[in-house]
Amino acid sequence: MLQRLYVKNIALISEAELEFDEHFNVLSGETGSGKSVLLDSINFVLGSKADKTMVRYGEQEAIVRAEFLVDENSEAAKRLYEFDIETDGIISITRKLSLDGRGGIKINGNSVTASMLKSVTQHLVDVHGQSEHFFLLEEDNQLKVLDGIGGGEVEEIKAELAANLSEKRKIKAQIAELGGDGADRERKLDVLKYQINEIESADICEGELEELKAKQNIIANTEKILSAVEAVRAILSDDGGCLDSLSSAKHYLNGISSYSEEYSNLASRLEGLYAEASDVSETVSDVSDGLSFDGREAERVDERITLIKGLQKKYGADEAEILKFLENARNKYEALVDGAAAAEKLNKQLGKINGEIYSLCRKLTKTRKKAAVDFCKAVTEELKTLNIPDAKFEVAFADYGEETANLNSSEGSDKVCFMFSANKGEPLKPLSKVISGGEMSRFMLAVKTQLKDVNGISTYIFDEIDAGISGYTARTVAEKFVKISKSTQILAVSHLPQVCAASSSQFFIYKQEENGKTLTKVKRLDENSKIDEIVRLTGSVNSEAARKHAVELIEGFKN
Repeated sequence: MLQRLYVKNIALISEAELEFDEHFNVLSGETGSGKSVLLDSINFVLGSKADKTMVRYGEQEAIVRAEFLVDENSEAAKRLYEFDIETDGIISITRKLSLDGRGGIKINGNSVTASMLKSVTQHLVDVHGQSEHFFLLEEDNQLKVLDGIGGGEVEEIKAELAANLSEKRKIKAQIAELGGDGADRERKLDVLKYQINEIESADICEGELEELKAKQNIIANTEKILSAVEAVRAILSDDGGCLDSLSSAKHYLNGISSYSEEYSNLASRLEGLYAEASDVSETVSDVSDGLSFDGREAERVDERITLIKGLQKKYGADEAEILKFLENARNKYEALVDGAAAAEKLNKQLGKINGEIYSLCRKLTKTRKKAAVDFCKAVTEELKTLNIPDAKFEVAFADYGEETANLNSSEGSDKVCFMFSANKGEPLKPLSKVISGGEMSRFMLAVKTQLKDVNGISTYIFDEIDAGISGYTARTVAEKFVKISKSTQILAVSHLPQVCAASSSQFFIYKQEENGKTLTKVKRLDENSKIDEIVRLTGSVNSEAARKHAVELIEGFKN
């Protein structure tokens, strides 16, 4: 239960601290007094989206702290243990928000994220207001409500489904490794065979592309190369060329080599130079003789380069990677061929487990339908006491068979729709199509009356869901609140005197001017003040008769 709430610098609230009763708490006040601000504060500390406009004008930071009393074996406490946060039966949540948008969240002194906060508070408080009516209009949420009614039996079947689905995923992963089902495997084999043949037929080797590019470069520049080689040959070998000059120089040095060792060394060096130049001349001549433009060779080189580049785009950045891809493709191909028998065996296992999942889906449907019958009957009876005497309520289940069932969800294969009729002679139609606002308020209250012992929530917050009703129905609504609050704490914002009279703790929210500023204040009402508030809500003059009527209202809920 929510034991204490501390609010500082939220909208018009400068500072407020409330200590709630464990049963039925009612908040009332004039329109615009700040009741919604108080609920916004609660939603904020429970984990709703932070909005810096909540920070009181002129202040830099807003703070909300909520203190809950919980059973140490509750779902909220278990979630805290998962986060390594200790609790001795108290969960204290503090959330701050600054004008610059920064904030902080702590649970029992430990910093947590917003998602961690929500995972805890979803097991503490259920907030219902006029906007929350839409929850029950969503068919997915209707299934969640029904499962809440089904309780442990439903959860056991869903746990079995989850275990089977986990095994199913493992089998499918093994089948995928073996190439999938028969058709998938054949497709993969065809692709691998094509890839293997394409690379093998290319017959490439490492470094080939660079060699081809070099040859392509020579072919493209044959004329330039031939011209340069011929010029070199002429310079070296023609009459009067370099070799003739070196021969003459050699002759002169040989004539004086006997006079000095220095001259002899020069002659030897020149002899070597002549021999090297002569060799270069012969090589240049051979190169020149071998140079010619071969169009077919040029075309072959171009095609080969194009082929290898095409393989690079598909299989790897260079020849080494392409050849590695070929090796892997051969291995995969062999594994797929060898794995056909294993895959067939796994597919039989998959068929068997799909059958088991389908059986569990049918079992879950049967359990849900059984829960739905009792649930609809109980809600219908509640609605009759809430002044909808001709109410009819059923849960419609969509049909499915083994071929159309959803065999991939631990939620089963059911699709449900809440069907409702408020008036005699009117056919049942989807809840979202026929229910009015006032009827929806009472319908939600009837549902919550049935859920109070099964969802584990310790606190319900109702934001004016009694709007639009009065008289006898208002008293019945108040009685329902009292009934729920015997096992689940209630915080209700209400304008109904009957609801206020039924409260075990009453809070009055009002505005007050201090030092030129408007402030929202909250005070807990004593018995006399509670009578005053009920008189105000009835719209009566504060007379002895009006007060006597208020006392009678209060006394009527004490029995």
